[in-house]
Amino acid sequence: MTPCTIILPAHDEAGYIDACLDHVLAQDHAGPVELVLVANGCRDDTAARARAHAPAFAARGWRLRVEELAQGGKIGALNHGDACAGPGVRLYLDADIRMGPRLLSGIMRVLDVPLPRYAGGRLVVAPARSAVSRAYARFWQKLPFVAQGVTGAGLFAVNEAGRARWGAFPQVISDDTFARLQFAQDERFLVDEPYEWPLVEGFGPLVRVRRRQDAGVAEIARLFPDLPPRQGHVRPGRAELARLAAADPPGFAAYAAVALAVRLGRNSQEWARGR
Repeated sequence: MTPCTIILPAHDEAGYIDACLDHVLAQDHAGPVELVLVANGCRDDTAARARAHAPAFAARGWRLRVEELAQGGKIGALNHGDACAGPGVRLYLDADIRMGPRLLSGIMRVLDVPLPRYAGGRLVVAPARSAVSRAYARFWQKLPFVAQGVTGAGLFAVNEAGRARWGAFPQVISDDTFARLQFAQDERFLVDEPYEWPLVEGFGPLVRVRRRQDAGVAEIARLFPDLPPRQGHVRPGRAELARLAAADPPGFAAYAAVALAVRLGRNSQEWARGR
């Protein structure tokens, strides 16, 4: 069977890493798997918590490898994980993601072909405590890019031919956008199995994250102008947006307010994570 390497960069993820690895271990996939966790610049016990899962991985015939880097930074961690990986499929996973139990096997079936392919699961936003985050997430999940496409947010995978499309990850804000746009729309495959992705809580954090996301897309367009034409159907047209707004006025109000605040706010390069 085609082997799979899961590359998991982790910076101070002690609060999330146990659940993430437990959900990996709960996959129904029967083939060989190696998970390379790259703890980068951690000041907590992320690495120790991860290593505690090694016996459970070994019991499945899988391997858990924990690498520690003194310097933080997701791109450096991704490239270190790639350097540790063997042949086969590579799945890039954020430490706060919870995979549905059939997602890995579904991805492996889609990617077990000689032609270059990119795959991901069906993104489900984790339940939020904040009312504005719940409303924003409810509306955002219905947008075409999320509902019908393969976002790559927090989780994406490529087969060996697909990974040959690029070398090291460049120093960019949006590594998932960079990887996704290496592939045309007909090379990107949505596996209809869920994974849970957390969203930040509250209006201010939503604005900061959205601002960073927009800056990441703009950076890709500036540095790699050949990539954006591969986006496909990302923005809803006016009629589609009106239909979505009519179906969920509070959700649209939250989404529009965040978008307006991003447009009117300062151009900040402040780092902001997705939750």
